[in-house]
Amino acid sequence: MRTQTPLSALKVLCFCCFKLQFRLQSGALQLCFWSEIASEGSLMNLKSLDLSHQIASSSLLSNHLLNRSSVIAQAFVRFAFINAAPESALILDLPGFSGTFPSKHYSGYITIDESHGKNLFYYFVVSERNPSEDPVVLWLNGGPGCSSFDGFIYEHGPFNFEAGSTPRSLPKLHLNPYSWSKVSNIIYLESPAGVGFSYSKNESDYKTGDLKTASDTHTFLLKWFGQYPEFLSNPFFIAGESYAGVYVPTLASEVVKGINSGSEPILNFKGYMVGNGVCDSEFDGNALVPFAHGMGLISDDLYKEATDACQGNYWDQVNASCEDKLDEIDKDIGDLNIYDILEPCYHSPETTDNAAGNIRLPSSFRKLGETERPLAVRKRMFGRAWPLRAPVRDGYVPTWPQLMNSGSVPCTDDEVATSWLNNEEVRKAIHAEEVLVVTWELCTYKINYYHDAGSMIKYHRNLTSQGYRALIFSGDHDMCVPFTGTEAWTRSLGYKIIDEWRPWTCNEQIAGYIQGYDKNITFLTIKGAGHTVPEYKPQEALAFYSRWLEGKTI
Repeated sequence: MRTQTPLSALKVLCFCCFKLQFRLQSGALQLCFWSEIASEGSLMNLKSLDLSHQIASSSLLSNHLLNRSSVIAQAFVRFAFINAAPESALILDLPGFSGTFPSKHYSGYITIDESHGKNLFYYFVVSERNPSEDPVVLWLNGGPGCSSFDGFIYEHGPFNFEAGSTPRSLPKLHLNPYSWSKVSNIIYLESPAGVGFSYSKNESDYKTGDLKTASDTHTFLLKWFGQYPEFLSNPFFIAGESYAGVYVPTLASEVVKGINSGSEPILNFKGYMVGNGVCDSEFDGNALVPFAHGMGLISDDLYKEATDACQGNYWDQVNASCEDKLDEIDKDIGDLNIYDILEPCYHSPETTDNAAGNIRLPSSFRKLGETERPLAVRKRMFGRAWPLRAPVRDGYVPTWPQLMNSGSVPCTDDEVATSWLNNEEVRKAIHAEEVLVVTWELCTYKINYYHDAGSMIKYHRNLTSQGYRALIFSGDHDMCVPFTGTEAWTRSLGYKIIDEWRPWTCNEQIAGYIQGYDKNITFLTIKGAGHTVPEYKPQEALAFYSRWLEGKTI
């Protein structure tokens, strides 16, 4: 159980993250700040340290303090911080990594429903730059049913994972020069319950959907900020990819409702970002065939025949001739890596073994030393993912393992994540020793998930009309959720274009294209990237991420 830090210790505590207010009353200086005791994860009432040592005896000093109080406050905030984060969540070391963390790491469980024993697991990386001022970003991977450790291990986490020399050996961890923790505090959350290390003691909670997931995650956020109140004043953003195209706007709407209704603590929510995210059955579903044609994957003749037969409506057809043409297209592209059409696919262990050494490494890592490089882009098996219709429809949405049993989606080879997170010492280090989670899996079969929030367009319109910023980005070689559909639905919002289509650059090279709209919504592509943009283009991803968070021109 944590005890309250004594006043005498203020002189030596230096990581400052609590709310501080100066008041000069009758010549006395009083410091008021929020602190927190982690024993029950509860927020203390406002505590007041009366430093009234009658400094008014010197009117010169008193006036000087009055005039310079804001400067003093800033200095105190930087160098005299009571660390309110729960000490029990602090990560001291990680198997596979030798050296010093560039910032503090925390992880553990937040109970969101005590009566059901429902607990969500998180991993929190403090910013390597300026934790007290840098944004806090919640990161969500999709699925539904997939863990946000996907983003932590394979995309933009603080480490690059070097595969072990033998199947049973742990990977080696090296610092990632393109980690998003370079410029932000970032929370990786496993949601909903049943995903990764998150669990419930009541199995009825494993039947869930968009709306319940958004509500549960909002509860998580309120409780998380209750345990980490030093970050309440930081700008807060929500980000995610793939099926998080649903998670993010529905959660953002819950957060805004909470703010408007006065739910405490009040979050300093500023906006959200979605990468290659599902949004709307019609826009997403009708984008797949034109994308395949535009990329030269199907012939002009077949495209014309499909267009004539389907009348441009590919996602919701009962026309037999249209179905026949879609089947022909499916045969042409079925063996491609739908997550990045430039990447190889693997259909047998023999193919995997022969080609594994030739997997393309993201170009931004080629100039780095061996220990700075990440894993090569993941091996993917069975390239087909979604049928050539809408990726997500209303009603029941199968998870990846459920779909794999039917042969509809790729089996993603994520041996590194699976071996590392199922290691007993790793689980002990990250406080994930709950016996109810026997085996960690990247994507779970446990949950029965329902898409019950409908189209996301109404959510985006509602959020942006209230002044919240939105960045919608797309890797332009993803065929799972093609950029063409995303471009179409962002345009359908009807907002005025204020930044005409133009290239954006990274290292003086064109990295993609951007179009900005009124209401602070931006559409951006990343040239040559697939479904998980930071995995394929890590340097470019950090570039647009940091610029957008800071409100700079991308």
